[in-house]
Amino acid sequence: MKIFFEKTGKEEEHAFSGKVSELLKVLDINKEEVIIVCRDEIILPEDHIDDSDSIKILSVVSGG
Repeated sequence: MKIFFEKTGKEEEHAFSGKVSELLKVLDINKEEVIIVCRDEIILPEDHIDDSDSIKILSVVSGG
């Protein structure tokens, strides 16, 4: 699976199939701090992704 990290601008390859939330745990990323995009659609932590997918991990920015 190709993973693009928007925060760092890096792209990595990881072998993974399962729930988005499981991948985020493996990558040590807080699911409350990111938005995951797959096939140009936002996907949820409970959604399933396959090793053949390419995803983008986008940082959530908030301000006050």
